[in-house]
Formats: sequence, C-alpha cells, structure tokens
Amino acid sequence: MVGVTGRAAPEDLRSHQWYGTDGLRSFSHRARTRQLGYLPEEHLGKPVIAILNTWSDINPCHSHLRERAQAVKRGVWQAGGFPLEFPVSTLSETFQKPTPMLYRNMLAMETEELLRSYPVDGAVLMGGCDKSTPALLMGAASVDLPAVFVPAGPMLPGHWRNEVLGSGTDMWKYWDDKRAGLIGDCEMAELESGLARSPGHCMTMGTASTLTAAAEVLGVTMPGASSIPAVDSGHDRMAAASGRRIVELVWRRLTLSQLLTAEAYQDAVSTVLALGGSTNAVIHLIAMAGRSGVTLTLDDFDRTAREVPVLADLRPGGRYLMEDFHFAGGLPAFLSRLADVLHLDRPTVAHDSLREQLAGARVHNPEVIRDRDKPLAEEGGVAVLRGNLCPDGAVIKHIAAEPHLLRHTGPAVVFDDYRDMQRRINDPALALTPDHVLVLRNSGPKGGPGMPEYGMLPLPDYLLKQGVRDMVRLSDARMSGTSYGACVLHIAPESYVGGPLALVHDDDLITLDVAARRLHLHVDEAELARRRAGWTAPPARYGRGYGALYEEQITQADTGCDFAFLSRPGEVPDPYAG
Repeated sequence: MVGVTGRAAPEDLRSHQWYGTDGLRSFSHRARTRQLGYLPEEHLGKPVIAILNTWSDINPCHSHLRERAQAVKRGVWQAGGFPLEFPVSTLSETFQKPTPMLYRNMLAMETEELLRSYPVDGAVLMGGCDKSTPALLMGAASVDLPAVFVPAGPMLPGHWRNEVLGSGTDMWKYWDDKRAGLIGDCEMAELESGLARSPGHCMTMGTASTLTAAAEVLGVTMPGASSIPAVDSGHDRMAAASGRRIVELVWRRLTLSQLLTAEAYQDAVSTVLALGGSTNAVIHLIAMAGRSGVTLTLDDFDRTAREVPVLADLRPGGRYLMEDFHFAGGLPAFLSRLADVLHLDRPTVAHDSLREQLAGARVHNPEVIRDRDKPLAEEGGVAVLRGNLCPDGAVIKHIAAEPHLLRHTGPAVVFDDYRDMQRRINDPALALTPDHVLVLRNSGPKGGPGMPEYGMLPLPDYLLKQGVRDMVRLSDARMSGTSYGACVLHIAPESYVGGPLALVHDDDLITLDVAARRLHLHVDEAELARRRAGWTAPPARYGRGYGALYEEQITQADTGCDFAFLSRPGEVPDPYAG
C-alpha cells in the first residue's frame, strides 16, 4: 500500500485476493469462513481487521485485554469491518525468565509473519507491558499495513497505611528498608497485598508507560490513550474507538510508513526525555526506527536531552503516578507544553496533523505537568556517556540518582555475573564503602542472556543499615524503568563479546562525570592491551533452538538489540500466490 493514494474500493482490499475472486482458492476460503459460522455478506468486500492480543493468564499487565478485544471488535463491526482476533506471544515482565527482552524479537517476528500471511487489511495491536509495545510495532512496521495500537493502560495506584504506592519503584524502596532492618515481615505482607491492585502495567513512568506514551506521540494510538487507567470505563471506550478508526484507515490507505517517519521518531525522543522516561526506551526506539527505515542513534538522544527539560513530575524521578498524569490532561496536555520542539504537521491515526490533535489540550494540574519555566530538571532525563569503558556508549537516568554521585571517582569491585554478585554482595570481606563502584559484567544482550534488568545492583545490607541508599553501579545490563539510582547501563560493546568492561579489575579507578558525559577507566592503553590479549571468549550458551538463533543474530544495545537479519533492508514478497 506504500505510495497508494485515494480511497480504496472493495476490490482494492488485500483480503480480496483471498475472498473475492472466482478461482478455486477463493471458493475454498469462503467455504472455510462459512465453517467458522460467518455468512459471506458479513465479510465480503469489507476490511478484514486482525486484532493481535497479548492477553494471557500469566500476564497481570494484560489480564483485562480479553474483554478489551471485545470492545475493539464492537468498534470494527460498527464501522463496517470484519474483526478476527489472533492470540500472540505474551511477554510478562514479572514471570518470564531469564527476561522477556530475550523474546521481544520473537513477538516482532510473529507479528510480522502473521500479518503478512493471513487475509488481513489492517491491524489493532493490543499490548503495553514493557516489551510488547515495541515488539508489536516493530513487526507491524515491517509489514506496513494500517494499524492502531491499543495500550493496556496503567494499573490503579497502590496503597499501604495511608501511603500511595508506585508499583516497581516502591517495591525496590521497601525491599531495601527490609534489608536495612527498618520494617519486618508483617509490613512486607501488607505491602505485597497493596502494591498492585488491578490489571494494567506499572503506574509509574517506567518502561511500560514510557513506551505507550512514545506510541501515542508517534501517532499510532487514539489521543490520550496511553494514560487511561486499565480499569477505567474510558479504556473500554478507547478500545471501541480504535476498532472504528482502523476500518477508516484501511479505506484511506494510511499505512504505518506514512506515520512512523523520521520526524515522528524525533518527537518520540523529545517526549520520552521530557517525561523523564525509562532508559529502556533508548534501545526500543532505536530498534523501532530501524524497522521503519529511520536511522536513530544514541547521539540523537543525547543532543535532544540537552534541549528539552523534564516536565513530568512522575515517579521514579518525581512524586506522582500515571492516574494523576491522566487527570492532569494526559499526553495531549503534556505535548502542548512541548509544541515548539515537535513536528506538528505530520499525520496521526486520528487526525490529519498532530497540530489538530493537540488543539484545545489543557493542563489541569501544573504540579504534575510542569510549566516550561518550572521544570523538574533542566535537561532531559537520560544522559548518554562515552569513554574508554564504553566506546559505543552507555546511558544513565541521572534524574533518578543522588546528585552527589553524578561526578564521582572510586575503586571498582567486579562481579563476573549476576550469580556471583548475589553470592558475594554481602560478604564483609569485600569491605565495601559508599565510594566503591560496583561493576557487573556478562549481563548484556548475549551475556545475560537477553540483557536482563540486573543494572540496579543491590547495595550490601551493612551499607543499607548505615543509611546508604545509592552508589555508582556499572553494567552492560538494563534496569527496570521503575528503578532508580546512579546506575550506568547498556555499556557497549558488552563484556561477553570482549568489550572494555571485560577488562576491569578490582580496585581499578573509574570516573563517572555526567555533566561531561564521560565514563573513564583509569588504566593506561598498554595495560588494557595486555589484559585484552589474555581475555578468552566464553563458550556459546545455546546449542540449538531459539536461543541459538538469538545468540547468532542479536545486535548490541547501541543499535537496538534487534536481529541482524530483521533489521537489514530488503524486500519481502507478498505470500499470496493466486
């Protein structure tokens, strides 16, 4: 459909190749559709809409999407389309091990091939838990059909003893309090019951909220969709509206390539940074842009971070939660504060231009969505670091770190992997002080495997009991978007493939200087060369299966952790043979 203009006729529909001709195959397809219980007049000449649903019994973020799919179907029927629901992989951030990041590209592959191989004219993509949003959009972008994204929505705020809790962020906080001896098992049992009270993804500005906000500013959701609480009746109405809208997009031939432009991705970067969003968005947006034929780099994030302030006072970097953000005006109101840096004349699924979509948007609570002259931080919430320890870059969410650590030099304590860290972190023989720099390696895309969220390394119990709540921590891992601390992440190239992180020894001095965007290992080049000569590559982790494909094809963090064979350009023929 790329480059096609004018309103489509029924015979222009992609599904017409399956259903509308006089050949044997169309006869067979119509007969089998009758077998499903549908009459020809219910689907012939109508847009066939695939509803890709990531619901499952083990994904609490998406446990309501079975009902929301019915609302989407209602909207599709109302608009004269023919909805078909497809179950696709569920990526449960809570339960899937070693990490759902290992399987993001698998869902992207499934999305792409499903949309390409079935009689589908358009798609409604239903997700929201961290990796599901980029996976669905990466796959759909590779097919380039009309598509609308339906975000799962944030869960209700948590509550405990008259305190409002943020899922994820307060989990880390109170777990440290327990390790410090400040609270006990009774309090933890109460917290366990009050932290996550409803379906929906984390209600802080973690990875899920960051990526669904990115989807909205990219123009692939209905206006305001990304912040509607999962259990709000407005969420049901939004799902039905998305179903109605996708039918119109098919008739208009508005495909994802017309929406996911370089300008749209620039706006997504500005929005994520101004929200104080998750560091994970850096990896995912680079991968998504690559699938859209757009080059996005770490330098784009760093340049933009110096140009936009943080205007959302949301946890973990601020005070409020997503429900507060929604009733403060949601993303349309937030974007109205950034209008001068956005590309307002590009289209969205709901309007001819982003400018039109934002018309009339108002901020109802300037404490939650700040004025430009009262930012939460003067610069965007993520900084990109360079230096001899990260020649291909690293990132830090500096607004969630203790300020005194943003310029720090200290001796390294090195852990070879996460199990090594768990085994030794509380060993008094390490004699850790707040000045030490904790270093975790072999936790990147290949070394993790899958680049798990290990980057918020735990502090030793004995330092927590002394009141220490932050230290400089370095890794080639990621961390949860709900986490906080002076955690340098995504160090590239990773240690598992011989990056400089593999060469760090205990007691080497390391300097972090966020203002200078610098991460430096104080070891001369001759010594590093000697260490490099003695380094041995670890054996492959997987002998077969998806893991072996992953290990062979995965790219590094700075290029989005996509599969090399999926991220490269090239044509894929339409599979329908007549």
